Amino acid sequence: MAASGWVLFLNRLDEAPLPALHAAAPASFEVVARGQYLARVGNCIGCHTARGGRDYAGGAGVQTPFGAIYAPNLTPHAGTGLGGWTAAEFWRAMHNGRSRDGRLLYPAFPYPNYTLVTREDSDALFAYLQSLEPVDNASPAHALRFPFNTQAALAVWRALFFRPAAPSERAVMAATPVDATQQARLNRGAYLVQGLGHCAACHTPRNAWGAPRARASLQGGMVAGQGWYAPALDMPSEAGLAGWDADDAAVLLATGVSARASVSGPMADVVFHSLQYWSEADMQAAVAWLQALPQRPPSASGDAARPSQAALQRGEQLYGRHCAECHGNQGEGRAQAFPALAGNRAVLLQDPTNLVRLVLQGGYAPATAGNPRPFGMPPFMQTLSDQETADVLSFIRNAWGNEAGKVDTMAVHRARERRGP
Repeated sequence: MAASGWVLFLNRLDEAPLPALHAAAPASFEVVARGQYLARVGNCIGCHTARGGRDYAGGAGVQTPFGAIYAPNLTPHAGTGLGGWTAAEFWRAMHNGRSRDGRLLYPAFPYPNYTLVTREDSDALFAYLQSLEPVDNASPAHALRFPFNTQAALAVWRALFFRPAAPSERAVMAATPVDATQQARLNRGAYLVQGLGHCAACHTPRNAWGAPRARASLQGGMVAGQGWYAPALDMPSEAGLAGWDADDAAVLLATGVSARASVSGPMADVVFHSLQYWSEADMQAAVAWLQALPQRPPSASGDAARPSQAALQRGEQLYGRHCAECHGNQGEGRAQAFPALAGNRAVLLQDPTNLVRLVLQGGYAPATAGNPRPFGMPPFMQTLSDQETADVLSFIRNAWGNEAGKVDTMAVHRARERRGP
């Protein structure tokens, strides 16, 4: 009984009673426009739009280690969407992770990050969603294994791993940097990255229960259900921006490509649906905060197994046959078209998963206003065997001054089995 009471108390923490229903005044054009921008910042369309479906109408599946969770319909349809919701109920979902009918929400909806969002921004976001055309689209029921499909298990998870943000925490971080001081810019960047932008949802390792590991925020991790590695944002050898020129970092995030790098995989979707629409001030604030993150030293790679000489020779031949035409004989790449492979930190990641996925499935940088016709890479899944893929990647990771562990056939086989996005 004591344990149950403790769980119930923690699940009701900082949760105010809902106000009595009353007719809400129509939102102004300015509020709706701000909500539209905030929906872009939060990349709501990325999860709440099924492939080939209507925008924000839900139905897209989010694969987790515990089963599939389906994103709900956010359009104001009275039967299958948010038509019967109030701004207060929407705020409770964002801040406390509780649905209109009182059910606890699964954290595939990143309310552990959205709890940092201010009430003003939540209301603007709700006003925009209410302005959309209603779409009648009921999302499929979640397909989670027992006991993860029970509210009791979810309540225990929340008691262990979730606390709603305090009002003071939200207010300080959300301040718009109107005075252009560095501290105001950093506060705004923290609010965007940690709150509505929910970068930590992908870039933080998770424990066996699917919760972000304590004191490991933004330290890199596998994206649940997608088979891609989101690199650490606090390491210069992975995706840290501390040593970058701020303008170059902003260009990469806004267009998907810069003189130093390009994005791929799930990050390309984030740039396409969200980051390219951020205001210049917000992008600068986010970059400033990411650059101010304390940096961790690179992981030791001295113990990583090195490829054999025979594997390197086979890989070199494969590289000349399939890769050199675009990436250059010395891995130098081609400016604004194909990335250099020599010294490329994405090539040298300790976990080669992303490289394997790119070779097998191919990929394009996102089409953005700043890069409307991106160059791409064809898939080699039907061209290269597991052994050939491992050999050519092992060669790339150990040529032209590169030095990294070998890629084995088991890593390729695992990636080949995950054919979905």
